[in-house]
Amino acid sequence: MKNLAKWLTLSLLAVFMLAACGNDDEGKKTEGTDDGDKVAETGDKLKVVTSFTIIADMAREIGGDYVDVYNLVPTGTDPHEYEPLPNDIKAATDADVLFYNGLNLEGGEKGWFFKMMDSVGQKDENIFSLTEDVGPKYIGGEDGTDEEINPHAFIDPAVGVKMAEAMRDVLIEKHPTESEKIQAQGDEYVKRLQELDDEFAERISTIPEENRVLVTSERAFQYLNDHYGLKEAFIWEIDTEENGSPKQIKELINYIKEHKVPVLFVESNVDTRPMETVSAETGVPIAEKPIYSDEIGNPGDEIDTYVKYLSYNMDLIHDELSKER
Repeated sequence: MKNLAKWLTLSLLAVFMLAACGNDDEGKKTEGTDDGDKVAETGDKLKVVTSFTIIADMAREIGGDYVDVYNLVPTGTDPHEYEPLPNDIKAATDADVLFYNGLNLEGGEKGWFFKMMDSVGQKDENIFSLTEDVGPKYIGGEDGTDEEINPHAFIDPAVGVKMAEAMRDVLIEKHPTESEKIQAQGDEYVKRLQELDDEFAERISTIPEENRVLVTSERAFQYLNDHYGLKEAFIWEIDTEENGSPKQIKELINYIKEHKVPVLFVESNVDTRPMETVSAETGVPIAEKPIYSDEIGNPGDEIDTYVKYLSYNMDLIHDELSKER
């Protein structure tokens, strides 16, 4: 009942905002007009809404001066179960194009993102998943049941390439008056991600084979590990109410002792205490710096772009797993 009341409130708020948009400003969406057509004719900036920080950064890099980007889930907030704010509703209502990750990051078709799309009446042709060409990987369900999609594909640079290509093509279509410039910016950005993919593969190959195991708190690095041939171990598979349970910690401790793991990694956005317990019980050190998974930082932070995020993780994994201990 609480969730129903919340979404009824959001729906009513969206109706009021739609009415206000129609009455207060001819540049807003009104009945019988299409903002996408208006942008195509005038060359105005596209109003782009993104579901979380990494996609927002991609949109700014590819769209450049030809887009205004509004991001929904801020740094430090869980993108799986977000509660949209009034400003989010207005931005989603006015948007020319909306990008989301998919792979269940935003809760799937019944999650918060699509509930908001329904409440503001956005058209399907304005809403785009960036992972349509990404093969999903699954977590949970040891006996093949109760599996769910692991949403963290973007941690793998090769997936980032696919996401960037998809976004580039949409922005070109949605903003034809600036298509050549967006194409050039998008191609350059994709090339940078491809270079990172190649560099990552090369640097992983230099790590001693017995050290190629990535131990993290959450099983967020599945796509990256599979792509570059790293073994993986973790305390929990996905964020739940039982993160770092005694059973989970014991199982990881046994794995570490059996496989002689050289170092442990802790994500920037998780409780460090479970991994500190593992470290104390095994004598295996935790990497000096955190590893990044769900987000990038705010502007001005050390890791405030997707390229920096990928480069930082690559350096950290290579350097920590290559150390002589």
